[in-house]
Amino acid sequence: MKIVTGVRFKKVGKIYFFDPGDLELEKDMKVIVDTAMGEEYGVVAIPKKEIDENEITDIFKKVIRIATEKDEKIREEFKSKEANALKICEEKVAKHNLPMKLIDVEYKYDGSKLIFYFTADGRIDFRELVKDLAAVFRTRIELRQIGVRDEVRRMGGNGMCGRQLCCCSFLGNFETVSIKMAKEQNLSLNPSKISGMCGRLMCCLKYEEDVYTEKLKRIPGIGSIVKTAEGTGEVTSIETLKETVRVKYKDGDEVYFKKHQLNDVVVIKASENNEEIVTDSEEDLKELQKLENLDKLDSKNNPEGDI
Repeated sequence: MKIVTGVRFKKVGKIYFFDPGDLELEKDMKVIVDTAMGEEYGVVAIPKKEIDENEITDIFKKVIRIATEKDEKIREEFKSKEANALKICEEKVAKHNLPMKLIDVEYKYDGSKLIFYFTADGRIDFRELVKDLAAVFRTRIELRQIGVRDEVRRMGGNGMCGRQLCCCSFLGNFETVSIKMAKEQNLSLNPSKISGMCGRLMCCLKYEEDVYTEKLKRIPGIGSIVKTAEGTGEVTSIETLKETVRVKYKDGDEVYFKKHQLNDVVVIKASENNEEIVTDSEEDLKELQKLENLDKLDSKNNPEGDI
């Protein structure tokens, strides 16, 4: 087994693992680590974790040292310059008439690089802009295009639940979300009700997906013919988390419904597996499919770069 330490470079962001060496590290300690882009300042998120050496596919870079007061002072000095740097970059973008929206700016802790984050509809030729910025700031300049989810994460806000957005408070990684998840959870397939501030399908659709998937394997689908103490009937609706089914019975010309627990139901004929997504309108279906496709594209975007 090999011991590694998890480090975050942003308050809410992906955790990267490093070799702590002989350092005794505790949660929330500030550290300087070696990365593919040079030395970086981070915060210990996982003090110690054991990994099977047979599962290791790459060499872990090292935690160089615990951050000193000097490191902290230098970092704060450059952090204080970020707002002015963003203002200057906005002026330069307007000067070059570039179709891009600046979202955020970030100095490396020691000022050796200045990163500007932006959104745009397509590829942007910003070579002249980079030259202008390098002449002003006298450091390495990087312009990094991000997706709309990362834009909202950096701007912040509250969701329709009234709480701070998940991506701003605890969600480290964005996972792909699908319309099928909303369907399995019996949610309204209305784009305005299952999409977040970023305009993508809500991340929270993923949270209970494993539970719903496991339960739906055991619950008869709508249209299944089942036998209960009442007789034989057809499943018309299900309550997945409660593991109950609503069954329609016919007694001559009379039709009535009754709910049953899963354990009280025997499936005689299972319904055909129907993956079709049904919405109130063709426009809603097209919009949901568009959001799902955009989400798949966003999931490939890694704004934090390779560490």
